[in-house]
Amino acid sequence: MVQKTVPEGPAKASKPAKVSARERLLLAADELFYAEGVQSVGIDRVIEHAGVAKASLYNCFGSKESLVRAYLEHRHERSVDRITRVLTRFRTPRERLLGMFDAQGELITSPGYNGCAFAAASAEAPPGGSVQQASDDYRAWMRGLFAELAAEVGVADPEGLARQLHLLYDGATLSSRMDRDPTAASVAREAAAVLVDAAPMAEDRDREAAEIDAGAAANIARHAKDAEKGRVRPAARG
Repeated sequence: MVQKTVPEGPAKASKPAKVSARERLLLAADELFYAEGVQSVGIDRVIEHAGVAKASLYNCFGSKESLVRAYLEHRHERSVDRITRVLTRFRTPRERLLGMFDAQGELITSPGYNGCAFAAASAEAPPGGSVQQASDDYRAWMRGLFAELAAEVGVADPEGLARQLHLLYDGATLSSRMDRDPTAASVAREAAAVLVDAAPMAEDRDREAAEIDAGAAANIARHAKDAEKGRVRPAARG
């Protein structure tokens, strides 16, 4: 007897993963703090926006300052991911270094851009606290990345060039927000290219140092030879 095949019904949709109270608070804080400022937004608004109990905030973070720091650390992680993805497009070390400004340009022109979250939070936070530490960590990472990329280019002073480029990056960030200039990163990139191309290269420095060492060694040898000649006098004729 042939059994009838029962048609297979539609697959049951899997239930979406439950978002934890901590994640909901972080998402709410990210949206509200970035749009309105960390001081303008109170704890009650974050809790209401997240749709969690008030106790959840204190259980997860302990205080508003800790929540602000977590918000900045989350922003830091997203910045690392975003910039890393952009830099993978470029082939040469020089392109990757200047690509930092391409990544910045994409951020500046993205919907909802409202300036630098770290600069805004630091301006509103008391000095020396955990918020300032989170901002310092982000800026140290950014400057370190500039130095790492500059070293790959082969410049003689990667840290010095990194500081110059970081200042350009900061200026473009400020101009994009204060002047509402979507081209600020492109202008900064042009200036950065001039600095990169004008920077002394490590191999040139090493070659010059080798030439100086060789010249110094030759001078020492010549002086030694002259001194030796001065000590050896011809014998008197009888």
